[in-house]
Amino acid sequence: MKQILYRIFETALGPCGLAWSDAETGRPAVVYLQLPCATAEQTEESLAARGRRSETCPENIAAVLEKIRMHLQGRLQDFSAVPLDLQGLGPFSLKVLAACREIRPGTTLSYGELARLIDHPGAARAVGQALAKNPIPLIIPCHRVLAANGGMVGFSAPGGVKTKARLLQLEGVALTIKKD
Repeated sequence: MKQILYRIFETALGPCGLAWSDAETGRPAVVYLQLPCATAEQTEESLAARGRRSETCPENIAAVLEKIRMHLQGRLQDFSAVPLDLQGLGPFSLKVLAACREIRPGTTLSYGELARLIDHPGAARAVGQALAKNPIPLIIPCHRVLAANGGMVGFSAPGGVKTKARLLQLEGVALTIKKD
């Protein structure tokens, strides 16, 4: 059975947490990213349910922590090479998350556009459900997926759409209020 370890770390948005495993490869891979909750204790509780706290972390995980810190300071980072462990997700969710991971900072897609991108036109709701299961927000940038009208919907991380808007603003996305 694989061991899950996590570390809490400070960012410009507040305390985040990152969990990792050795996966099958023996190389540490990210399994979960906890964006800041209302309190540091809530952030810790969320991760404690997933693994064991570690005061140290492997070199590649320490590099991911630093990239997250810099990104949340507005110094945009490329997370495409971060090793991930997404065991337990179904094939459709994996396909959605892989396509979402390709959305570059400063750009957005609608749920419908993402559905078409993975050859499932008309599956916008299913795409939204898959993104709601994203265990690694920011690294898999589900905050870059918007409603068809450009509206801010569907962000299940702490802070909801306010956090989604803040992440997009950090990336230089001009947010406008769109009416149906």
